[in-house]
Amino acid sequence: MLLKTGGTFIVLAYVDDLIIARDDPVNIDKLKKFLNHCFRIRDLGLLRYFLRIEISQFPSGIFLNQRKYTLNILKETGMLGFRPSSFPMEQQHHLGPDSGPPIPHPYQYRHLIGRLIYLTVTGPEITYAVHIVSQLMSDPRQQHLDAAMHVLRYLKSSPEHGVFFSSKSDILIRGYCDSDWASCPLTRWSTIGYFTTLGSTPLSWKSKKQPTVSRSFTEAEYRSMAAATNELL
Repeated sequence: MLLKTGGTFIVLAYVDDLIIARDDPVNIDKLKKFLNHCFRIRDLGLLRYFLRIEISQFPSGIFLNQRKYTLNILKETGMLGFRPSSFPMEQQHHLGPDSGPPIPHPYQYRHLIGRLIYLTVTGPEITYAVHIVSQLMSDPRQQHLDAAMHVLRYLKSSPEHGVFFSSKSDILIRGYCDSDWASCPLTRWSTIGYFTTLGSTPLSWKSKKQPTVSRSFTEAEYRSMAAATNELL
């Protein structure tokens, strides 16, 4: 949204909720008065909670996490009393389509995975683990459910973790990437991962399968670098 004075507003709309961002509080108040005159809006003040994401603002930056949402998931799945884990997934896992007997209520597994996917919005450290368990939703087995529960045990150890956007960060864009080789037991596709930052501020992260079979570990690494470079550009 552009102003006649040359300034710019950033307005995020979700159904009937709005977030208004600008570095000038006076003009923000003017816009809110104008919107209230047209639509009768309710001003909730400084942004603190939106779409199950908690926002804390400090002079040094903005911190986002999903602590309340995480604790609700732990409570609904009965995991609050379980011992927490220090890592989201075993390194040498061997999860495949036939890992154990089928679970009696597969829709509960799919519902849980959907909620875990949303937690990756502020949890880059669980992205790979969620990427693995989300591939097994068509016919979930007991070991798949155990792996998803292991992610919950990790979340129990640090439900307040999130991402911090520093107000004093430099503007140097950095990218980090990695890849395994032929890890998928069915397709032999490799899994890549990348993480990009603006200074010390995280920008984006992803873990996904490569769309083709890499014939060597070097080729898999080059494909990972290409995906990270494409994200940076």
